[in-house]
Amino acid sequence: MKRKGFGFSLPVTAVILVIGFIYFSTVFTFIDRWLSLASSPGIANAAAFTALALMCVYNYSIAVFRDPGRVPPNYMPDVEDPQSPVHEIKRKGGDLRYCQKCSHFKPPRAHHCRVCKRCVLRMDHHCIWINNCVGHTNYKVFFVFVVYAMTACVYSLVLLVGSLTVEPQDEDQEMGSYLRTIYVISGLVLVPLSIALGVLLGWHVYLSLQNKTTIEYHEGVRAMWLAEKGGQVYKHPYDIGAYENLTLILGPNILSWLCPTSKHIGSGLRFRTAFDSAPVSSGTKP
Repeated sequence: MKRKGFGFSLPVTAVILVIGFIYFSTVFTFIDRWLSLASSPGIANAAAFTALALMCVYNYSIAVFRDPGRVPPNYMPDVEDPQSPVHEIKRKGGDLRYCQKCSHFKPPRAHHCRVCKRCVLRMDHHCIWINNCVGHTNYKVFFVFVVYAMTACVYSLVLLVGSLTVEPQDEDQEMGSYLRTIYVISGLVLVPLSIALGVLLGWHVYLSLQNKTTIEYHEGVRAMWLAEKGGQVYKHPYDIGAYENLTLILGPNILSWLCPTSKHIGSGLRFRTAFDSAPVSSGTKP
């Protein structure tokens, strides 16, 4: 996988600082006060939360640094290829989609990003929190990062609440003031963050079950309205069934769904559709 260039990003810096703050407050304040880091339950919870934090950081770093997918400069759609029954066209004129800014044809599901200033394969959206587009090659790691991040936030909240049930022992006024600050900031960060990540995860689970991107969802709303207006029924062409959709995005092996694997994604120039006569791998090259 190619890596993209990277410069300073305030949102990315903020995410890293928040991850660091949540980790240290959870392990060295909540777990230590509630279970003690010298006890077996404390060590077990600290190890589990550390593993969760490491998976967050690892998947996040891949989502940030991995190129989301570039259109090959020599790409040319083959309208006579029987294995590609779907060819996306412009709304007006019916011509094959062509990017005037990049001076090349657009493969199916590719879109031009105004921030990155180029076309991105299977573009979902541009995310300021990773300073990168979420596209063909980094969508899975973005999805998995959100899963681990939400789990870590809920886990930290549970440990926070549990640690509040412990009576403070031998704490001077200065230490008590410091801990109150930690708890207040943690609560103000964890509660809204857990809700936001839960909503984001629910949204992408919904999209993945239908094999849609965020862009395709909004385009589908309009297409559905136009179809109903013309007395027709609209069906998303890339929806081949909930389980099959998940395997195309997360991989054929359920055991690797929460691992940052990406060997299954293919080239991103061709995708299975509901109109295929025989199954082919997602994104396989002709």
